[in-house]
Amino acid sequence: MNKIAMIFAGQGSQAVGMGQDFYNNSDVAKEMFNKAGERIGVDFKELIFEENEKLAQTAYTQPAILLVQMVAYRLFKDACPDVQATLFLGHSLGEFSALCASGAIDYIDAVELVHKRGAFMQSACDEIEAGMMAIVGLDDASVEAICTTAQADGKKVWPANYNQDGQLVVAGMKSDLISLEQTFKDAGAKRALLLSMSVASHCEILTPAQQPLADIMQTMIKDEFSAPIISNVTTAPYSTKDEAVALLKDQLVKPVKYKQSILAITNDVDVAIEFGNGVTLKGLNRRIAKDLKTLNISDMATLEKVSEEICN
Repeated sequence: MNKIAMIFAGQGSQAVGMGQDFYNNSDVAKEMFNKAGERIGVDFKELIFEENEKLAQTAYTQPAILLVQMVAYRLFKDACPDVQATLFLGHSLGEFSALCASGAIDYIDAVELVHKRGAFMQSACDEIEAGMMAIVGLDDASVEAICTTAQADGKKVWPANYNQDGQLVVAGMKSDLISLEQTFKDAGAKRALLLSMSVASHCEILTPAQQPLADIMQTMIKDEFSAPIISNVTTAPYSTKDEAVALLKDQLVKPVKYKQSILAITNDVDVAIEFGNGVTLKGLNRRIAKDLKTLNISDMATLEKVSEEICN
């Protein structure tokens, strides 16, 4: 029996039309879309399947991504009911999908939770020009040193996402990020690319969002984990409500250690399955740990392919 990591991407993995193949071909998917929409007053068909500005807004991006991931996960579980995860892992927002897949929160509650999480994050950044920048081709230590020096000069910049060797995303004040673009390049970065983000995730700017998020998590998360979740903050597994609330509260202001998490689990699992739109994590995994086989379920065809491989 395969030891499986079930994994979920975060913001940036969204695209217009994601999940539409599930919706068109599954009554379960239709029901999940409708119930989630009723909970937060959003027409998810319109939000996800039609060109619109809302899908790029954090408060709507997050529930849209989570919903599609949970549809993919539910359809896989329906197809392979005896297959159990060894562990769950998500990248940033994806850790909430991991929490949901583990059984610690109902998907409808999770949709509402991340909708509010996105609103809290946006609110924390509303009065400032926040942003994120991808640094490509520079080692972690050099990026960290530049951030530390910049902080000593009064700039607000922090390492935010450790994605893979040579790709670290930093977050902070947009003007401070722009001011460091040449510094990163002079240090050897191939690119210092400002991302299309209106929030600065995983840094101290989001401190005001922490307690409101924790308060809601206390009411929604249960002590029912079918398998441990790997924390973005610590790279260690957790499986209790108290740990989930504390770690996901911390996750708002601390960097996502995705690369380190994958390296930490490579000896514990045989295969990873990425659920939801695209192959973001599959691509990262190939570069982080090339021996970790990663499959993806993003539509009915990939659902059938993975089910045939994993269920048998």
